[in-house]
Order: sequence, then structure tokens, then C-alpha cells
Amino acid sequence: MASAEGTAVAGTAAAPAPEPASPPGAGDGPAVAAAGALGLTDLPGELLELILCCRSLGAADLGHVACTCRRLRELCQGGGNVWRRQFRERWPSLLKYYSHTEGVNWLEEYKARQSAGLEARRMVASFSKRFFSEHVPCNGFSDIEDLGCPGHFFEDELMSILNMEGRKALTWKYYAKKILYFLRQQKILKNLKAFLQRPEDHESFLEGAVLIDQYCNPLADICLKDIQSQVESITDQVRKVLRGKNCRHPSLAFKAGGAMITESELQSQVLEAINCVLYDQLKYRGNRMDYYNALNLYIHQVLSRRTGIPISLSVLYLTIARQLGVRLEPVNFPSHFLLRWCQGIEGSQDIFDYIYIDAFGRGKQLTVKECEYLIGHHVTEEFYGVVSSKKVLQRMVGNLLSLGKRESTDQSYQLLRDSLDLYLAMYPDHVQHLLLQARLYFHLGIWPEKVLDILQHIQTLDPSQHGAVGYLVQHTLEHIERKKEEIGLEVKHRSEEKHRDVCYSIGLIMKHKRYGYNCVIYGWDPTCMMGHEWIRNMNVHSLPHGHHQPFYNVLVEDGSCRYAAQENLEYNMEPQEISHPDVGRYFSEFTGTHYVANTELEIRYPEDSEFVCETVQNIYSTKKEDKE
Repeated sequence: MASAEGTAVAGTAAAPAPEPASPPGAGDGPAVAAAGALGLTDLPGELLELILCCRSLGAADLGHVACTCRRLRELCQGGGNVWRRQFRERWPSLLKYYSHTEGVNWLEEYKARQSAGLEARRMVASFSKRFFSEHVPCNGFSDIEDLGCPGHFFEDELMSILNMEGRKALTWKYYAKKILYFLRQQKILKNLKAFLQRPEDHESFLEGAVLIDQYCNPLADICLKDIQSQVESITDQVRKVLRGKNCRHPSLAFKAGGAMITESELQSQVLEAINCVLYDQLKYRGNRMDYYNALNLYIHQVLSRRTGIPISLSVLYLTIARQLGVRLEPVNFPSHFLLRWCQGIEGSQDIFDYIYIDAFGRGKQLTVKECEYLIGHHVTEEFYGVVSSKKVLQRMVGNLLSLGKRESTDQSYQLLRDSLDLYLAMYPDHVQHLLLQARLYFHLGIWPEKVLDILQHIQTLDPSQHGAVGYLVQHTLEHIERKKEEIGLEVKHRSEEKHRDVCYSIGLIMKHKRYGYNCVIYGWDPTCMMGHEWIRNMNVHSLPHGHHQPFYNVLVEDGSCRYAAQENLEYNMEPQEISHPDVGRYFSEFTGTHYVANTELEIRYPEDSEFVCETVQNIYSTKKEDKE
């Protein structure tokens, strides 16, 4: 349908077709009209336009209509309402990119969006074949960095793939998500670098926090204007409280860019009102129960969950105060981010001229000594000084890096990769973080050429890292050579004698007998193929059949990938979808009882599809008969 429409639409851009010859008696038009035989083109223009804008006419129909006569062709011109309606009905989410509609050639926009959609689908369809054997196709995005169409058109098509209903097209959704993730992160990274180039007095702490949030959550609908609107709503509630206490308070009329309030008593009233609204009315709180959670650092999550850690709550508190004319400043205090409020001469270097505010502790106001009690040890004066927005962002990203290092699952690796990207965008020559990035890519076995580039850069920056760099260079080059020698994926036939003991097949929903988790099989081996160390650490020898039994690669519902012995698995008599991020990498559809292997996985296990269908039929049909 898409290609057919594309052809029809393209036809409307051709040279005008010649007018059809007038039939005999054409000169008797008025007499015919008088007889009541009105043609379509005799209708008023407004009515004709309404007919052409009806929902039952598609782009292909309009292409044919425009070829019939001059009048209809003029009504179907690119800048008119007919094609605007077509564009709006087909892609309503794109209208936000058009601040005004005058001068827009909607036909050309329609064709450009149609072409972008076809290109996006072609690219998504190619990814599985190209990158099935790679865990993360990092170096596979080079051909989409320079799109031949507007980026928002391309992204819109990817979103339409992700929003496809049902349990089909899982592989398409899997790669559409990866491509969209990459495109949006590239755009956000450019915005972040532009933000960091601004003068200090033009940098917004809230905007910086939003950029970090967007980069780590590129598929979420996070918009700076929406975040600002939510913060402004809280500020309005603070104004309401202030108005009840002092109807002439200058904060009520304060506008951005105006002179800040200098009188200490008036400032104090603002801070009391902020505490009342944030902590008493809206119930914001420091998240002591789940402190080490990345959600505490994402500003859109802080606003929706009304909880966070010291630095994220401080950014919110500081932003509200400044919108009301009270200057608070960020303090990069160790282990507990704080704000400071000047009680003396503005810009004073004396740390005792300030009161320190703990946004994590319900806005409590602290002295210098109380700050030390808060963390349990003495610190030097430098830690009480104000820091720039770049330093605030650095600390936020540093917290995300720490969280990424705490876990060893694929999900946390993504957080570690994202936070490293952000840190190196701010400090591109930081040797230790460059080395960590190279080690991470090396560990994941991805993008070896990029690893070599990073290592070369490290060697130039710091020759003393020769030992660590040399080790990684040697093993990365070996990895590249091994990949060149790889002939292709190993094909496993169930009918072969060495596979006679394999009882289960890819796509089956299983349950682990000992640990109770649900999973889906995406690979199998006739015996355990892991090394001796893994076999010893996992205590495989304690199993009745040891390592001389089939083992299965499974995707687990908790997001992990495991290698399970056959004797530990059993059929799940109540099969359900496995919410694992890599399901689409291996399977194209969930049928309700099992997963269907995609083309690439089926090539690797060519005889499993028939086996899984027979197994499902025997297991679940028998269960149904027993119930009846």
C-alpha cells in the first residue's frame, strides 16, 4: 500500500496532463446545466474541497483526481487544504514541527515523509541480517548519521514501528528501538555540547538536568518546556502561600531577569513558603529507602515520584527560589549536595556568612558545624564554595557512573555507557574515563575499531598508560583477526546423532525447577560449552547428569540471560510473554504459547520450528483436554 501510494503521489508532481477533448455539444453547457445535469466540476470550489478532504479519499485517489482536469488539479495543489488534510490525517504527531502553515507545500512534505518511512523500514529490515551475531551493533549506525531526509520524519516512522499493536514484528521493534535510541542520543549530545559552551550566567541548572535525563532516557517523552511548566506550577503554589502571608511581597511580581530580592526577611519568607509547599503540601522527600536508584537523578522522575537525592532535589529547590527572586547557590559538599544562602555581603568568601540548605532534609537550614555533623567529619573551606552548572552536571553524571558500576547486568551496562558518554562530552580528555570506556567496549566485544581509536588517544594524552593500553590493543587486534576468520554461524540440526539427547527447542516457554523463574529458550548445546572455571563456580558437577547433558541459553523474565541445564528446566504449563529487552533479537512473534524464531535464528536451528509446533500441540492441547 505504501509503495502504491508513493507512486501515485509522485505522479501528481509531474507536468500537467493535457485537457480532455470537448465532447460534441460542449458549447451547449448552459442549456445542459439548465436541464439539471450538473457535473462534479460544476460544484462550488468550497464544496469540492470538502469532498476532496473526506476521509475515504487517500493519497493515491488524490493523485488520480489531480490528473483528470485543470480545476481539480488546482484544488489538489501542494499548498492547499486538501494535501494538508492528508498529511494531518496520516501523521498528526508531525504538525508540531510547523509553527505556521502558510507557504508549506504539503504535497512535497507528504512525499518526503513517505520516502523517509520507506527508507526507515528498509534500514530496520536490514539490521537483523547484518547484526544478529553482535550483541550491540555500535558501528552499524554509520549509514544513518547523514540521513537524506528530515530527521523527525525518520524518527516518526521508527515510532510508528514501535507502536505497532499485537505481539508480532518483535525483531523490527527491537532494531527500530536501537536506531531511535542512537539518533535521539546524538541529537541530545549536540544540544548538551552547545549548552556547555554558553556563558555561566546563561546556563540553567534545570536545563542541564533535563539534558542528562533525556540522554539516559531517549525514548521517553521528556521535554524541557513540560518540565519548566511543572516547576512553574509549583512556583505558583508557593506564590499563593506567600500571598496569604504578605500580599505585597516582591516575589509575587518578580520576573525572570529582574533584580533579585536583597532583604533577608523577605528572602526568608520565600524559603519558608517553598518548604511549606514542597514538603508539607506536595510531600516531596529524600529517598532514603531506595537511595541508589537512577530514577532519583532523572528530573522528570523526581517530579512525578516526588522523591530524589540531595543533588536532584537541590536543583529543583534552587530553580524555584530563583524564579521567586531569591539567589541560592549550589555547594558541591562531599557526600551530601547542599545549597547556600548569603547572610552577609553578596559574593563573600567567608563561609560563615552563609546558611546552608539541605533540600534532601526538608529544606533544613544548617550552620557550618551542622554541615560537618551531617557527614560525620571535618572538611576544608573549599568544599563550602559555590560551583558552576558544569560542575553540578559533572556530579550528577558521576552519580550515574557509580550506579552503572554497581551492577553487572546488561541494563546497568547501558547506564554505564550512557554516563560515560555524558562525562566525556564534558571532559573529552579524561584519561581514566576513556580507559574505562575502552575496557567496557572490549568486555562487551563490540566496536573493536572504536576501542583502538580510544586507546590511541589515551596513549597520546598519557604515555604512562602504556601497560594498560598495550594489553587492550593486543587483545583487541586478536579479536578483530578472529572475526575475520569466522566463516559464519554454526548450524545445529536436531536430527544429528550428537544432538539426540536435546529434549527442548528454541521458542519454548520454560520454568526453572529450582529457582522458579520463567524463561524462553533461544539456543542450545548438546553438552555444557562453558569453561572449567564457570563449571566449577556454578557447581555443575553436583547435578545428577553434571555437564554431560544439554544446556540451554535462556532469556529470563528479570532481564538476565542464563545458561541452564536440561534437568533443571520443565515446560511452563501457563506460558506467558517474557519481558526481556533482547526478545526481539531472536524472535519475530509471540503466539500465546511460544515464540516464533526470526529468520536469522531459524537459519541457525533449521529443524526446531517443526519440533516446537509439535511440542506445543502435544503439551497444551493435552492440558486443554484434561480440563474439559
